[in-house]
Amino acid sequence: MAQSELIRGYATALFQIAEAEGQLARVSDELFTFAKAVEQNNDLRGALTDIAIPTERKLSVIDEILGDGALPQTKHILEFVVSQGRARELSDIVNSLSELAAEAQNSVLAEVRTAVDLDNDTQKRLAESLGKATGKRVDVKVVVDPSVVGGVYAKVGDQVIDATVRRRLQDLQEALARTGD
Repeated sequence: MAQSELIRGYATALFQIAEAEGQLARVSDELFTFAKAVEQNNDLRGALTDIAIPTERKLSVIDEILGDGALPQTKHILEFVVSQGRARELSDIVNSLSELAAEAQNSVLAEVRTAVDLDNDTQKRLAESLGKATGKRVDVKVVVDPSVVGGVYAKVGDQVIDATVRRRLQDLQEALARTGD
């Protein structure tokens, strides 16, 4: 079985569980947040993927991080993925699950990177703006990424909208270089 089929299979099964329990939106959000934290934290990623670390310790790491703040379904899904030895694929599985959740709501997933967390009202306005730009209903998932510095980086399917300060400075630098020729 190809890796992409395996990831989609896990995502589909986890999607069906979360949907059947009526917690799809929240579970999807919590999984997305956890997966992005794993992506951005080398120590956490190592703790969950190192084959020398016993599964019981990996599960206790998940429990320590989530505490009582996450739904039991989210915790169980993460424990299942890790106990199956699929922690390395966690981000891909969660991204696929998020896409399935968006499709179920007749929308597309937008991964948005900002330097600071966005409140619900700002996320709603951003989803509306991205919807106008793409012509689709958009489900926004925010990743706080300090390297963005300012502005917004959004990826909706294959379409990228880079309105970050870094991109604007690069554009300005290129424009200045062209005028200097």
